[in-house]
Amino acid sequence: MSDIENKEENVQHFLDLIRKSRQGKFKVYIGMSAGVGKTFRMLQEAHSLLRNGIDVKIGYIETHFRKETHDLLEGLPIVPRRKIFYKGKELEELDVQAVINLRPEVVVIDELAHTNIEGSKNEKRWQDVLEILEAGINVISAVNIQHIESLNEEIKEITGIEVKERIPDSILRLADEVVNIDLTADELITRLKEGKIYTPDKVQMALNNFFKPEQILQLRELALKEVASQVERKVETEIPKSTAIRHEKFLACISSNEKTARNVIRKTARLASYYNSKWFVLYVQTPRESSDKIALDKQRHLINNFKLATQLGAEIIRVENNNISKSIMEVAEQRQITTLCIGKPHLNLFNVILSTNIFNELLKKLSFADIDVVILS
Repeated sequence: MSDIENKEENVQHFLDLIRKSRQGKFKVYIGMSAGVGKTFRMLQEAHSLLRNGIDVKIGYIETHFRKETHDLLEGLPIVPRRKIFYKGKELEELDVQAVINLRPEVVVIDELAHTNIEGSKNEKRWQDVLEILEAGINVISAVNIQHIESLNEEIKEITGIEVKERIPDSILRLADEVVNIDLTADELITRLKEGKIYTPDKVQMALNNFFKPEQILQLRELALKEVASQVERKVETEIPKSTAIRHEKFLACISSNEKTARNVIRKTARLASYYNSKWFVLYVQTPRESSDKIALDKQRHLINNFKLATQLGAEIIRVENNNISKSIMEVAEQRQITTLCIGKPHLNLFNVILSTNIFNELLKKLSFADIDVVILS
């Protein structure tokens, strides 16, 4: 690295520190499903802060008519919601500007993954929260594990449901604290049967669908893993190390194969999140996939996958070259990559024979570099 690049990196690091010191602190309660008690815990914390003389306000809370949760709103200062008329109905949203104008020390904002009503300044509530944090206001919020973008496929496999409202993993990485609200499957099902989560008419349907013990157990595991990786990240960034550690950098190598590429992107995002690492997505465009030759549907899928990778915090690298392995190695060396992530090839025998030289060439080059290879199924 040249002196100029070094100086620029130091300046950028200093600017990031200044920006972070001005930004509000961000605490997120996470749970394996609805009904574990995230909103209840946030309101308990708000009462505790209020008793200790902290200016805390409720920006947006969704009690879902749960009595024990709703009762906790008593005595807490609430910021009036913004009323919007949409399709003939009066609806309510978080009033971001009112929160910024009031400037409380702490604001409680529920349902981080919520999609705002059409016509709102921001499309998502997590974007509202970013705006409030940038104004120097501390935020306490909550989200369920199934709303995390990179877990979307796993959640679909566990529950059979594709969750539409999602938050980028980078939002959780911004959090100063991530707290898991944990219950056993039995405890959660007992709460459901007691009517503490849904109204009596919805209990049986919930037991038949989302609230099956085997599903709850798997979701619980995902939530615990997520919080464990957040704690590990905090240890790595805040506790000084006596010896230097290798800083992981991941490179996800994708092709125009839509499903394989999406899988590689999501799984690399998880790895990068676990290691609190920078990561990149590389697409090597060969002459036969140039913009005038590639099929329109493939081009559209590629663009969508680039968009997904960007949302998950990756930097996109596009290279035009006929030599795929050479391009991968050049990018890996330039960006000081420690781990290459590639998709498991779904090829017929003829293509395997044709690809052998490319793969062998790549392995030969990797053997001389300190770079790990992960083949993602």
